[in-house]
Amino acid sequence: MNKSITIEELKKVNALRDLPDEHLQWILDRSVYEERKDGDVVVKTGEPIDEMFFFLEGKMDFYMDVNGQLVYYHSTENDELTGGVTGVLPYSRLKNSPGNGYVVGKARTIKLHKKYFQELEQLNPALIQRLIGYMTERARVFATTQMQQEKVSALGKLAAGIAHEMNNPASAIDRISEDLDKRWKLNFELTEALLKYNIAPEILKRIRETASIKNSAKNKITPLQRIQAEDELNDWLSEKGINCRNEVAETFTDAGFSTNDLEIIKSDVDAEAFQHILDWLENLLSSERLIEDIEDASERITMLVDAIKSHVQMDRSGELYSTDIHKDLDDTLILLGYKIRDKNISIKKNFCEDLPEVEVYIGELNQVWTNIIDNAIFAVEKNGEIEIQTECDKKNVIIKISDNGKGIPKEIVSRIFDPFFTTKKVGEGTGIGLDIVRNVINRHKGEIKVNSKPGKTQFIICIPVSQH
Repeated sequence: MNKSITIEELKKVNALRDLPDEHLQWILDRSVYEERKDGDVVVKTGEPIDEMFFFLEGKMDFYMDVNGQLVYYHSTENDELTGGVTGVLPYSRLKNSPGNGYVVGKARTIKLHKKYFQELEQLNPALIQRLIGYMTERARVFATTQMQQEKVSALGKLAAGIAHEMNNPASAIDRISEDLDKRWKLNFELTEALLKYNIAPEILKRIRETASIKNSAKNKITPLQRIQAEDELNDWLSEKGINCRNEVAETFTDAGFSTNDLEIIKSDVDAEAFQHILDWLENLLSSERLIEDIEDASERITMLVDAIKSHVQMDRSGELYSTDIHKDLDDTLILLGYKIRDKNISIKKNFCEDLPEVEVYIGELNQVWTNIIDNAIFAVEKNGEIEIQTECDKKNVIIKISDNGKGIPKEIVSRIFDPFFTTKKVGEGTGIGLDIVRNVINRHKGEIKVNSKPGKTQFIICIPVSQH
Protein backbone atom coordinates (compact mmCIF):
# COMPACT_ATOMS: atom_id res chain seq x y z
CA MET A 1 0.00 0.00 0.00
CA ASN A 2 1.26 3.48 -0.90
CA LYS A 3 2.01 5.36 2.34
CA SER A 4 0.88 8.67 0.76
CA ILE A 5 -2.79 7.67 1.12
CA THR A 6 -4.24 8.67 4.46
CA ILE A 7 -7.31 7.70 6.43
CA GLU A 8 -8.56 11.26 6.03
CA GLU A 9 -8.55 10.82 2.22
CA LEU A 10 -10.51 7.56 2.51
CA LYS A 11 -13.13 9.31 4.60
CA LYS A 12 -13.90 11.50 1.59
CA VAL A 13 -14.98 8.46 -0.47
CA ASN A 14 -18.77 8.31 -0.27
CA ALA A 15 -18.88 4.54 0.08
CA LEU A 16 -16.50 4.69 3.05
CA ARG A 17 -17.98 7.64 4.87
CA ASP A 18 -18.57 7.26 8.65
CA LEU A 19 -16.34 4.18 8.91
CA PRO A 20 -14.21 3.90 12.07
CA ASP A 21 -10.54 4.74 11.59
CA GLU A 22 -9.49 1.18 12.39
CA HIS A 23 -11.74 -0.18 9.63
CA LEU A 24 -10.36 2.32 7.15
CA GLN A 25 -6.85 1.33 8.17
CA TRP A 26 -7.79 -2.32 7.65
CA ILE A 27 -8.83 -1.47 4.05
CA LEU A 28 -5.69 0.56 3.46
CA ASP A 29 -3.46 -2.26 4.66
CA ARG A 30 -5.00 -4.73 2.18
CA SER A 31 -5.44 -2.45 -0.83
CA VAL A 32 -3.25 -1.55 -3.79
CA TYR A 33 -2.90 2.08 -4.82
CA GLU A 34 -2.93 3.07 -8.50
CA GLU A 35 -2.66 6.26 -10.51
CA ARG A 36 -3.93 6.46 -14.08
CA LYS A 37 -3.97 9.16 -16.74
CA ASP A 38 -6.78 10.27 -19.03
CA GLY A 39 -7.81 7.57 -21.54
CA ASP A 40 -6.17 4.67 -19.73
CA VAL A 41 -8.06 1.38 -19.95
CA VAL A 42 -9.01 0.14 -16.49
CA VAL A 43 -10.58 -3.08 -17.73
CA LYS A 44 -11.33 -4.74 -21.08
CA THR A 45 -14.16 -6.93 -22.29
CA GLY A 46 -13.82 -10.50 -21.04
CA GLU A 47 -11.09 -9.81 -18.51
CA PRO A 48 -11.57 -11.38 -15.05
CA ILE A 49 -12.85 -8.96 -12.41
CA ASP A 50 -11.52 -9.88 -8.97
CA GLU A 51 -11.17 -6.48 -7.31
CA MET A 52 -13.28 -3.64 -5.94
CA PHE A 53 -12.12 -0.12 -6.87
CA PHE A 54 -12.53 3.01 -4.73
CA PHE A 55 -12.07 6.34 -6.55
CA LEU A 56 -10.15 8.92 -4.54
CA GLU A 57 -9.95 11.21 -7.53
CA GLY A 58 -11.13 11.15 -11.14
CA LYS A 59 -13.75 9.20 -13.00
CA MET A 60 -14.24 6.08 -15.13
CA ASP A 61 -16.63 5.79 -18.10
CA PHE A 62 -17.87 2.28 -18.78
CA TYR A 63 -18.77 1.07 -22.29
CA MET A 64 -20.74 -2.15 -22.59
CA ASP A 65 -19.76 -4.59 -25.33
CA VAL A 66 -23.02 -5.11 -27.20
CA ASN A 67 -22.55 -7.61 -30.02
CA GLY A 68 -19.02 -6.36 -30.64
CA GLN A 69 -19.87 -2.67 -30.41
CA LEU A 70 -18.88 -0.56 -27.39
CA VAL A 71 -21.89 1.41 -26.12
CA TYR A 72 -21.64 3.96 -23.29
CA TYR A 73 -23.55 2.81 -20.21
CA HIS A 74 -22.52 4.70 -17.06
CA SER A 75 -19.78 6.53 -15.16
CA THR A 76 -18.22 5.95 -11.74
CA GLU A 77 -16.85 8.78 -9.64
CA ASN A 78 -16.91 9.81 -6.02
CA ASP A 79 -20.55 10.91 -5.89
CA GLU A 80 -23.73 9.96 -4.05
CA LEU A 81 -25.04 7.77 -6.86
CA THR A 82 -22.09 5.41 -7.34
CA GLY A 83 -20.31 6.01 -4.02
CA GLY A 84 -17.00 6.14 -5.86
CA VAL A 85 -16.91 2.35 -5.94
CA THR A 86 -16.91 -0.05 -8.90
CA GLY A 87 -15.52 -3.40 -10.02
CA VAL A 88 -16.74 -6.58 -8.34
CA LEU A 89 -18.81 -5.90 -5.21
CA PRO A 90 -19.78 -8.25 -2.36
CA TYR A 91 -22.32 -10.92 -3.40
CA SER A 92 -21.95 -9.93 -7.06
CA ARG A 93 -22.00 -12.79 -9.57
CA LEU A 94 -19.86 -10.78 -11.96
CA LYS A 95 -16.79 -12.77 -13.05
CA ASN A 96 -15.68 -11.16 -16.28
CA SER A 97 -16.04 -7.62 -17.54
CA PRO A 98 -18.95 -7.12 -19.98
CA GLY A 99 -17.19 -4.10 -21.49
CA ASN A 100 -14.36 -1.57 -21.33
CA GLY A 101 -13.68 1.02 -18.64
CA TYR A 102 -11.77 4.21 -19.51
CA VAL A 103 -10.27 6.82 -17.19
CA VAL A 104 -11.52 10.39 -17.61
CA GLY A 105 -8.96 12.93 -16.45
CA LYS A 106 -6.43 11.89 -13.83
CA ALA A 107 -7.58 9.02 -11.57
CA ARG A 108 -6.31 7.87 -8.20
CA THR A 109 -7.77 4.63 -6.89
CA ILE A 110 -7.26 1.84 -4.42
CA LYS A 111 -8.37 -1.68 -5.18
CA LEU A 112 -9.29 -4.43 -2.74
CA HIS A 113 -9.25 -8.10 -3.83
CA LYS A 114 -12.47 -10.07 -3.37
CA LYS A 115 -10.64 -12.65 -1.23
CA TYR A 116 -11.00 -10.14 1.63
CA PHE A 117 -14.80 -9.75 1.29
CA GLN A 118 -15.74 -12.39 3.84
CA GLU A 119 -13.39 -10.90 6.42
CA LEU A 120 -14.68 -7.41 5.59
CA GLU A 121 -18.26 -8.55 6.20
CA GLN A 122 -17.32 -9.82 9.64
CA LEU A 123 -15.49 -6.56 10.34
CA ASN A 124 -18.29 -4.21 9.19
CA PRO A 125 -21.61 -5.78 8.08
CA ALA A 126 -23.13 -2.30 7.59
CA LEU A 127 -20.52 -1.46 4.94
CA ILE A 128 -21.35 -4.66 3.07
CA GLN A 129 -25.03 -3.68 2.99
CA ARG A 130 -24.09 -0.21 1.72
CA LEU A 131 -21.98 -1.76 -1.04
CA ILE A 132 -24.84 -4.09 -1.98
CA GLY A 133 -27.01 -0.98 -2.28
CA TYR A 134 -24.56 0.56 -4.74
CA MET A 135 -24.51 -2.72 -6.66
CA THR A 136 -28.30 -2.74 -6.84
CA GLU A 137 -28.35 0.84 -8.08
CA ARG A 138 -25.70 -0.02 -10.68
CA ALA A 139 -27.81 -2.96 -11.87
CA ARG A 140 -30.84 -0.66 -12.14
CA VAL A 141 -28.86 1.88 -14.19
CA PHE A 142 -27.55 -0.93 -16.42
CA ALA A 143 -31.07 -2.29 -16.98
CA THR A 144 -32.51 1.16 -17.74
CA THR A 145 -29.68 2.04 -20.11
CA GLN A 146 -29.94 -1.36 -21.78
CA MET A 147 -33.66 -0.82 -22.37
CA GLN A 148 -33.06 2.63 -23.83
CA GLN A 149 -30.16 1.54 -26.02
CA GLU A 150 -32.02 -1.45 -27.37
CA LYS A 151 -35.17 0.57 -28.00
CA VAL A 152 -33.13 3.07 -30.02
CA SER A 153 -31.49 0.21 -31.90
CA ALA A 154 -34.85 -1.41 -32.56
CA LEU A 155 -36.33 1.89 -33.70
CA GLY A 156 -33.44 2.41 -36.10
CA LYS A 157 -33.85 -1.03 -37.62
CA LEU A 158 -37.62 -0.63 -37.80
CA ALA A 159 -37.20 2.77 -39.49
CA ALA A 160 -34.82 1.23 -42.05
CA GLY A 161 -37.36 -1.50 -42.74
CA ILE A 162 -40.20 1.00 -43.06
CA ALA A 163 -38.13 3.12 -45.47
CA HIS A 164 -37.50 0.00 -47.53
CA GLU A 165 -41.20 -0.87 -47.43
CA MET A 166 -42.29 2.68 -48.32
CA ASN A 167 -39.85 2.91 -51.20
CA ASN A 168 -41.71 0.37 -53.35
CA PRO A 169 -45.11 2.14 -53.55
CA ALA A 170 -43.44 5.58 -53.63
CA SER A 171 -41.26 4.54 -56.57
CA ALA A 172 -44.29 2.98 -58.25
CA ILE A 173 -46.26 6.24 -57.96
CA ASP A 174 -43.33 8.17 -59.45
CA ARG A 175 -43.00 5.73 -62.35
CA ILE A 176 -46.76 5.54 -62.99
CA SER A 177 -47.06 9.33 -62.96
CA GLU A 178 -44.56 9.56 -65.81
CA ASP A 179 -46.42 6.87 -67.79
CA LEU A 180 -49.76 8.51 -67.11
CA ASP A 181 -48.46 11.87 -68.34
CA LYS A 182 -47.43 10.24 -71.64
CA ARG A 183 -50.80 8.51 -71.95
CA TRP A 184 -52.61 11.78 -71.22
CA LYS A 185 -50.77 13.58 -74.04
CA LEU A 186 -51.30 10.63 -76.39
CA ASN A 187 -55.04 10.71 -75.66
CA PHE A 188 -55.37 14.14 -77.29
CA GLU A 189 -53.61 12.93 -80.44
CA LEU A 190 -55.69 9.73 -80.69
CA THR A 191 -58.97 11.54 -80.02
CA GLU A 192 -58.17 14.12 -82.68
CA ALA A 193 -57.44 11.33 -85.19
CA LEU A 194 -60.64 9.52 -84.23
CA LEU A 195 -62.82 12.59 -84.84
CA LYS A 196 -61.79 12.62 -88.52
CA TYR A 197 -63.94 9.52 -89.13
CA ASN A 198 -67.18 11.06 -87.88
CA ILE A 199 -67.94 8.09 -85.65
CA ALA A 200 -71.45 8.31 -84.19
CA PRO A 201 -71.51 9.32 -80.49
CA GLU A 202 -73.72 6.32 -79.61
CA ILE A 203 -70.98 3.95 -80.86
CA LEU A 204 -68.38 5.54 -78.57
CA LYS A 205 -70.93 5.49 -75.76
CA ARG A 206 -71.48 1.74 -76.24
CA ILE A 207 -67.72 1.16 -76.23
CA ARG A 208 -67.32 3.10 -72.96
CA GLU A 209 -70.27 1.22 -71.38
CA THR A 210 -68.76 -2.10 -72.43
CA ALA A 211 -65.41 -1.10 -70.92
CA SER A 212 -67.12 -0.05 -67.69
CA ILE A 213 -69.04 -3.34 -67.44
CA LYS A 214 -65.90 -5.35 -68.15
CA ASN A 215 -63.96 -3.42 -65.51
CA SER A 216 -66.57 -3.94 -62.77
CA ALA A 217 -66.93 -7.65 -63.60
CA LYS A 218 -63.23 -8.30 -64.04
CA ASN A 219 -62.19 -11.72 -62.68
CA LYS A 220 -58.73 -12.91 -61.82
CA ILE A 221 -57.30 -15.40 -64.26
CA THR A 222 -54.36 -17.75 -64.03
CA PRO A 223 -51.08 -17.00 -65.85
CA LEU A 224 -51.85 -19.81 -68.32
CA GLN A 225 -55.34 -18.43 -69.02
CA ARG A 226 -53.84 -14.98 -69.57
CA ILE A 227 -51.33 -16.31 -72.12
CA GLN A 228 -54.08 -18.19 -73.97
CA ALA A 229 -56.34 -15.13 -74.06
CA GLU A 230 -53.54 -12.89 -75.35
CA ASP A 231 -52.64 -15.43 -78.04
CA GLU A 232 -56.29 -15.56 -79.17
CA LEU A 233 -56.45 -11.78 -79.42
CA ASN A 234 -53.17 -11.57 -81.33
CA ASP A 235 -54.29 -14.29 -83.75
CA TRP A 236 -57.62 -12.51 -84.28
CA LEU A 237 -55.91 -9.18 -84.96
CA SER A 238 -53.55 -10.85 -87.44
CA GLU A 239 -56.44 -12.54 -89.27
CA LYS A 240 -58.18 -9.17 -89.62
CA GLY A 241 -54.98 -7.58 -90.92
CA ILE A 242 -54.85 -5.07 -88.05
CA ASN A 243 -51.45 -3.73 -87.02
CA CYS A 244 -51.29 -2.77 -83.33
CA ARG A 245 -48.68 -2.14 -80.69
CA ASN A 246 -47.47 -5.21 -78.82
CA GLU A 247 -49.21 -4.18 -75.58
CA VAL A 248 -52.70 -4.03 -77.17
CA ALA A 249 -53.50 -7.72 -76.62
CA GLU A 250 -52.17 -7.52 -73.07
CA THR A 251 -54.23 -4.41 -72.28
CA PHE A 252 -57.49 -5.81 -73.66
CA THR A 253 -56.94 -9.11 -71.86
CA ASP A 254 -56.39 -7.28 -68.56
CA ALA A 255 -59.58 -5.32 -69.16
CA GLY A 256 -61.58 -8.49 -69.81
CA PHE A 257 -62.21 -7.95 -73.56
CA SER A 258 -62.54 -11.02 -75.76
CA THR A 259 -62.42 -11.45 -79.53
CA ASN A 260 -66.26 -11.44 -79.55
CA ASP A 261 -66.30 -8.00 -77.90
CA LEU A 262 -63.89 -6.63 -80.49
CA GLU A 263 -65.93 -8.25 -83.28
CA ILE A 264 -69.02 -6.35 -82.15
CA ILE A 265 -67.12 -3.04 -82.15
CA LYS A 266 -65.66 -3.82 -85.61
CA SER A 267 -69.11 -4.48 -87.07
CA ASP A 268 -70.18 -0.88 -86.32
CA VAL A 269 -67.40 0.91 -88.27
CA ASP A 270 -65.17 0.51 -91.29
CA ALA A 271 -61.73 -1.13 -91.09
CA GLU A 272 -59.68 2.09 -91.01
CA ALA A 273 -61.84 3.66 -88.29
CA PHE A 274 -61.67 0.42 -86.28
CA GLN A 275 -57.86 0.63 -86.27
CA HIS A 276 -58.04 4.10 -84.68
CA ILE A 277 -60.74 2.99 -82.23
CA LEU A 278 -58.49 0.17 -81.04
CA ASP A 279 -55.58 2.57 -80.49
CA TRP A 280 -57.81 5.11 -78.70
CA LEU A 281 -59.50 2.46 -76.52
CA GLU A 282 -56.22 0.75 -75.64
CA ASN A 283 -54.78 4.08 -74.47
CA LEU A 284 -57.94 4.76 -72.44
CA LEU A 285 -57.88 1.34 -70.79
CA SER A 286 -54.16 1.64 -70.04
CA SER A 287 -54.71 5.05 -68.44
CA GLU A 288 -57.46 3.62 -66.23
CA ARG A 289 -55.18 0.78 -65.20
CA LEU A 290 -52.42 3.24 -64.32
CA ILE A 291 -54.86 5.22 -62.16
CA GLU A 292 -55.83 2.01 -60.38
CA ASP A 293 -52.15 1.25 -59.80
CA ILE A 294 -51.65 4.70 -58.25
CA GLU A 295 -54.64 4.09 -55.99
CA ASP A 296 -53.19 0.72 -54.93
CA ALA A 297 -49.79 2.26 -54.18
CA SER A 298 -51.41 5.11 -52.23
CA GLU A 299 -53.48 2.64 -50.23
CA ARG A 300 -50.30 0.70 -49.49
CA ILE A 301 -48.63 3.82 -48.11
CA THR A 302 -51.73 4.67 -46.06
CA MET A 303 -51.82 1.14 -44.67
CA LEU A 304 -48.13 1.32 -43.74
CA VAL A 305 -48.58 4.69 -42.01
CA ASP A 306 -51.55 3.32 -40.06
CA ALA A 307 -49.54 0.22 -39.11
CA ILE A 308 -46.59 2.35 -37.97
CA LYS A 309 -48.79 4.61 -35.87
CA SER A 310 -50.55 1.66 -34.29
CA HIS A 311 -47.30 -0.23 -33.75
CA VAL A 312 -45.34 2.48 -31.96
CA GLN A 313 -48.42 4.09 -30.37
CA MET A 314 -46.90 7.55 -30.82
CA ASP A 315 -50.09 9.27 -29.68
CA ARG A 316 -50.28 7.45 -26.34
CA SER A 317 -48.34 7.60 -23.10
CA GLY A 318 -46.96 4.62 -21.23
CA GLU A 319 -50.33 3.66 -19.78
CA LEU A 320 -52.54 0.59 -20.05
CA TYR A 321 -54.91 0.56 -23.03
CA SER A 322 -57.21 -2.07 -24.47
CA THR A 323 -55.97 -3.45 -27.76
CA ASP A 324 -56.82 -6.02 -30.42
CA ILE A 325 -53.90 -8.46 -30.36
CA HIS A 326 -54.80 -9.77 -33.80
CA LYS A 327 -54.51 -6.28 -35.33
CA ASP A 328 -51.22 -5.69 -33.52
CA LEU A 329 -49.83 -8.96 -34.92
CA ASP A 330 -51.05 -8.08 -38.43
CA ASP A 331 -49.45 -4.62 -38.19
CA THR A 332 -46.17 -6.24 -37.19
CA LEU A 333 -46.35 -8.56 -40.21
CA ILE A 334 -46.96 -5.54 -42.45
CA LEU A 335 -43.92 -3.72 -41.10
CA LEU A 336 -41.74 -6.83 -41.51
CA GLY A 337 -43.26 -7.58 -44.92
CA TYR A 338 -40.09 -6.81 -46.87
CA LYS A 339 -38.16 -9.44 -44.91
CA ILE A 340 -40.95 -11.97 -45.31
CA ARG A 341 -41.11 -11.42 -49.07
CA ASP A 342 -37.33 -11.49 -49.40
CA LYS A 343 -37.29 -15.07 -48.09
CA ASN A 344 -40.63 -15.97 -49.70
CA ILE A 345 -41.90 -17.07 -46.28
CA SER A 346 -45.47 -18.30 -46.01
CA ILE A 347 -47.42 -16.96 -43.03
CA LYS A 348 -50.05 -19.24 -41.57
CA LYS A 349 -52.54 -17.62 -39.18
CA ASN A 350 -54.87 -19.57 -36.95
CA PHE A 351 -56.64 -16.95 -34.88
CA CYS A 352 -59.10 -17.52 -32.07
CA GLU A 353 -62.61 -16.29 -32.81
CA ASP A 354 -64.13 -13.65 -30.51
CA LEU A 355 -60.71 -12.70 -29.12
CA PRO A 356 -61.28 -10.22 -26.27
CA GLU A 357 -59.42 -6.94 -26.19
CA VAL A 358 -56.49 -7.04 -23.77
CA GLU A 359 -55.22 -4.35 -21.39
CA VAL A 360 -51.54 -3.81 -22.24
CA TYR A 361 -48.74 -1.31 -22.60
CA ILE A 362 -49.24 -1.37 -26.35
CA GLY A 363 -45.93 0.08 -27.54
CA GLU A 364 -43.93 -2.30 -25.33
CA LEU A 365 -45.93 -5.37 -26.30
CA ASN A 366 -45.61 -4.56 -30.00
CA GLN A 367 -41.84 -4.71 -29.53
CA VAL A 368 -42.32 -8.25 -28.25
CA TRP A 369 -44.17 -9.27 -31.43
CA THR A 370 -41.52 -7.54 -33.56
CA ASN A 371 -38.70 -9.35 -31.80
CA ILE A 372 -40.16 -12.84 -31.86
CA ILE A 373 -41.45 -12.68 -35.44
CA ASP A 374 -38.16 -11.14 -36.61
CA ASN A 375 -36.28 -13.97 -34.88
CA ALA A 376 -38.53 -16.49 -36.65
CA ILE A 377 -37.84 -14.83 -40.02
CA PHE A 378 -34.11 -15.01 -39.27
CA ALA A 379 -34.36 -18.69 -38.28
CA VAL A 380 -36.16 -20.09 -41.33
CA GLU A 381 -34.61 -20.86 -44.68
CA LYS A 382 -35.90 -19.48 -47.96
CA ASN A 383 -39.49 -20.62 -48.63
CA GLY A 384 -39.90 -21.34 -44.92
CA GLU A 385 -43.08 -21.13 -42.88
CA ILE A 386 -44.14 -19.16 -39.81
CA GLU A 387 -47.34 -19.95 -37.98
CA ILE A 388 -49.14 -17.63 -35.56
CA GLN A 389 -51.88 -19.09 -33.37
CA THR A 390 -54.03 -17.47 -30.72
CA GLU A 391 -56.16 -19.10 -28.04
CA CYS A 392 -58.38 -17.32 -25.57
CA ASP A 393 -60.72 -17.65 -22.65
CA LYS A 394 -62.27 -15.14 -20.27
CA LYS A 395 -59.05 -14.66 -18.29
CA ASN A 396 -56.10 -15.14 -20.66
CA VAL A 397 -54.94 -14.78 -24.24
CA ILE A 398 -52.29 -17.23 -25.48
CA ILE A 399 -50.15 -16.39 -28.51
CA LYS A 400 -48.03 -19.09 -30.14
CA ILE A 401 -45.45 -18.08 -32.75
CA SER A 402 -43.75 -21.01 -34.51
CA ASP A 403 -41.22 -21.42 -37.28
CA ASN A 404 -39.87 -24.42 -39.17
CA GLY A 405 -36.21 -23.44 -38.92
CA LYS A 406 -33.34 -25.55 -37.62
CA GLY A 407 -34.28 -25.01 -34.00
CA ILE A 408 -32.30 -23.72 -31.03
CA PRO A 409 -29.42 -25.99 -29.91
CA LYS A 410 -30.10 -27.67 -26.56
CA GLU A 411 -26.91 -26.27 -25.06
CA ILE A 412 -28.08 -22.65 -25.47
CA VAL A 413 -31.88 -22.85 -25.21
CA SER A 414 -31.70 -22.18 -21.47
CA ARG A 415 -29.63 -19.02 -22.09
CA ILE A 416 -31.71 -17.24 -24.73
CA PHE A 417 -33.40 -15.04 -22.12
CA ASP A 418 -30.06 -14.00 -20.56
CA PRO A 419 -29.11 -10.31 -20.90
CA PHE A 420 -26.98 -9.53 -23.98
CA PHE A 421 -27.10 -13.14 -25.21
CA THR A 422 -27.45 -13.44 -28.98
CA THR A 423 -26.57 -15.83 -31.77
CA LYS A 424 -26.79 -13.10 -34.41
CA LYS A 425 -24.03 -11.06 -35.96
CA VAL A 426 -23.72 -7.31 -35.49
CA GLY A 427 -26.49 -5.50 -37.39
CA GLU A 428 -28.84 -8.46 -37.52
CA GLY A 429 -32.09 -8.67 -35.64
CA THR A 430 -34.17 -5.96 -33.98
CA GLY A 431 -31.73 -5.05 -31.25
CA ILE A 432 -34.25 -5.92 -28.54
CA GLY A 433 -32.96 -8.89 -26.56
CA LEU A 434 -35.16 -11.71 -25.33
CA ASP A 435 -34.41 -10.69 -21.75
CA ILE A 436 -36.26 -7.44 -22.50
CA VAL A 437 -39.06 -9.47 -24.06
CA ARG A 438 -39.36 -11.51 -20.89
CA ASN A 439 -39.32 -8.35 -18.75
CA VAL A 440 -42.17 -6.87 -20.80
CA ILE A 441 -44.22 -10.06 -20.47
CA ASN A 442 -43.52 -10.13 -16.72
CA ARG A 443 -44.68 -6.52 -16.47
CA HIS A 444 -47.97 -7.69 -17.97
CA LYS A 445 -48.20 -10.43 -15.30
CA GLY A 446 -47.82 -12.94 -18.10
CA GLU A 447 -45.56 -15.84 -18.97
CA ILE A 448 -43.31 -16.73 -21.89
CA LYS A 449 -41.93 -20.18 -22.73
CA VAL A 450 -40.02 -21.66 -25.63
CA ASN A 451 -40.04 -25.19 -27.04
CA SER A 452 -37.52 -26.05 -29.72
CA LYS A 453 -36.45 -29.01 -31.78
CA PRO A 454 -35.09 -29.34 -35.32
CA GLY A 455 -37.85 -28.20 -37.67
CA LYS A 456 -39.94 -26.37 -35.09
CA THR A 457 -39.33 -23.59 -32.58
CA GLN A 458 -42.33 -22.22 -30.75
CA PHE A 459 -42.64 -19.26 -28.41
CA ILE A 460 -45.73 -19.36 -26.19
CA ILE A 461 -46.88 -16.14 -24.55
CA CYS A 462 -49.74 -16.03 -22.06
CA ILE A 463 -51.14 -12.62 -21.09
CA PRO A 464 -54.05 -11.89 -18.72
CA VAL A 465 -57.00 -10.13 -20.38
CA SER A 466 -57.07 -7.61 -17.52
CA GLN A 467 -54.18 -6.23 -15.48
CA HIS A 468 -56.48 -5.49 -12.50
